[in-house]
Amino acid sequence: MAGLRWFWKRSEAMEKQFFRILTINSGSSSLKFALYHMGQSEALVFTGSLERIGLRTGLFHVTDAKMETLIEEYLDFPDHDAALKRLFEWLKLHSPDQELDAVGHRIVHGGIRYSQPHLITTELVAALKELVPLAPEHLPHELRAIKAIHRIYPDLIQVACFDTAFHQPMPQLAKVYALPRYLWHQGVIRYGFHGLSYEYILQELTKETGMEAANKRLIIAHLGNGASMAAVHYGKSVDTTMGFTPAGGLVMSTRSGDLDPGIILYLLEEKGVDPVTMNALINHQSGLLGVSGVSSSMRELLDKEAENLHVAEAVDLFCYQAKKYFGSLVAVLGGLDTLIFTGGIGENAPSIRWRICKDLEFLGIHLNSSRNDSNVPVISQDNSLITVRVMKTNEELMITRHTFNLLQRKRRDPRQSLEKRRIK
Repeated sequence: MAGLRWFWKRSEAMEKQFFRILTINSGSSSLKFALYHMGQSEALVFTGSLERIGLRTGLFHVTDAKMETLIEEYLDFPDHDAALKRLFEWLKLHSPDQELDAVGHRIVHGGIRYSQPHLITTELVAALKELVPLAPEHLPHELRAIKAIHRIYPDLIQVACFDTAFHQPMPQLAKVYALPRYLWHQGVIRYGFHGLSYEYILQELTKETGMEAANKRLIIAHLGNGASMAAVHYGKSVDTTMGFTPAGGLVMSTRSGDLDPGIILYLLEEKGVDPVTMNALINHQSGLLGVSGVSSSMRELLDKEAENLHVAEAVDLFCYQAKKYFGSLVAVLGGLDTLIFTGGIGENAPSIRWRICKDLEFLGIHLNSSRNDSNVPVISQDNSLITVRVMKTNEELMITRHTFNLLQRKRRDPRQSLEKRRIK
């Protein structure tokens, strides 16, 4: 790889060319990615995933911008290094004459310190290692992806985009728990997550409706395998349902959501549950899966709820908890102008949206059933006081935008040196 000299040569002609930015979203056993050309316009080149990492018969799947399959193969990925190696091998064969300019990573937790996208350096990697106890289900895999890419391409610029950054402006009262203050100073506060998704939705809403509408009182419901809601006013996070870790707040696919802390103490002290088992219980065995005893997939549960009481109860609990948290965020905002559903469930499950909004007419929410069933952008009635929208999120594009903007800022500031700040 030609390294920075090639990078700066390309940057000098930025007006006529573009950056090739790869995004990486690394999970425990999967890795999602996308490649964009970023310049005067945004162009998706391809998107895909590497699945079942560390398990037998992994899947490598890539589609182009028209959703046509470019490659689909089944093979074993013993670890993230092997998965990324396969991705870069394919990339070289697929686009042999074009080099990457940067890789942008979704980093779930930035702690108190990181509120903006950041060039990944040796110092940043060390700081993220210290944050692993705050996100043990996510950060270790994200750090492995960073190191794996660095081993393959040591000169390639990497950028960290933090999921917690969006919630940094929350008021103090929304951040703190009723614990001794010294714990606040040690970082035991509400951080909130899904920030990249919320940022993207806000940017797209501004494009569609204008700044005035986007600055009003909003609640964004990101409902997917992980689920959260955020109250937003004037484009800033006011409060959110997730807390110290991504396990808090709403019922999720396999996560419990909020619990009475006494339950955890009871299980630890009286039932002899060890911390490792407790983590598995809260993060992998609870939520929709735990209550239904059947599946963590909302799509599968909706297909089976008529014939299985436990399945129906899991779906009802999800909607009930979402409705309850929604009401609390309306109270925090002092009213509401727009409700936005996003995420896999929020975008694709009309019956879930309907149940969450059911009996909320007293707040001014009136859904149009045919619009809701059709997944159109606005699913509320024309006379609804609160506009209810369905918007597709795109965390990969948000990561790409952040990475592109950081590269632009660094290029224009002669005091900055990308070469001196990279990983060593």
